Amino acid sequence: MKKLNFLPFLLATAFIASCGGGKYAATEKVYKKKAKDFAALYREAPVNSQLEKINSTDKEWIGSINFGVRKPNYVMIHHTAQDSLGQTVKTFHSARAGVSSHYVIGRDGKIVQMVNDLYRGHHAGAGKWGNDTDLNSSSIGIELDNNGLTDPWPEVQIEALINLLQYLKDSYKIPQANFIGHMDYAPSRKNDPSRFPWKKLADKGFGYWYDDYLEMPPANFDVRLALRVIGYDVKNLDAAIKGFKHHYIQQDTQTANLTENDLKILYSIFKKYL
Repeated sequence: MKKLNFLPFLLATAFIASCGGGKYAATEKVYKKKAKDFAALYREAPVNSQLEKINSTDKEWIGSINFGVRKPNYVMIHHTAQDSLGQTVKTFHSARAGVSSHYVIGRDGKIVQMVNDLYRGHHAGAGKWGNDTDLNSSSIGIELDNNGLTDPWPEVQIEALINLLQYLKDSYKIPQANFIGHMDYAPSRKNDPSRFPWKKLADKGFGYWYDDYLEMPPANFDVRLALRVIGYDVKNLDAAIKGFKHHYIQQDTQTANLTENDLKILYSIFKKYL
């Protein structure tokens, strides 16, 4: 009997499978098309786009050799408020929803990247942190698969997050203070990530946490000023206090009341930003 050689058949099958795309072939095609369009904009000398829009008769394009790409300077952490990683991926594929995040981390620790670090994701929305009112343009968004209500935070998920944060911090030289939650940036409309182990992250150098020994703030301690120095938008002071409490107190978060212990915690965090 003639011995059959299956190698060409197997290679052809593998090639066809690789070209077939798979479950996310359609959305990958859209992603590549958008990335290609943006790449064309970056390659283009702005003679026929930006420069022509300037109202001047004396203008010239002379390209500099010194420029770079977007540098993320913040990391914003969210919870998905959905029931699975798969559902979140589906949401981030919806043009109608119009939202995205650079990374999604599943309950089992799986890390899914959905937007290039150097692209502007649509995760932050309206808000303010410090003087920045567009954190979409300066941050990496990370969504954690958690329903926001009763889900625990599995150790494997948090460890995966810490590994990702270490990569981002090292790659883009992100300061420790610049790892924040969605509730910090938009406290009047967001409370995510809820019930989150921020101390564990702070112990690794991602964000700050209060000291074990808490000092009583001075008699003239200004709550509004302290929150403003940390980064909160204090135009709506009640919302800023609630955002702070969601992050650092994690109880009685529906009121803007600050207990004596809450004030000590605020004072401890405030001093780290001086």
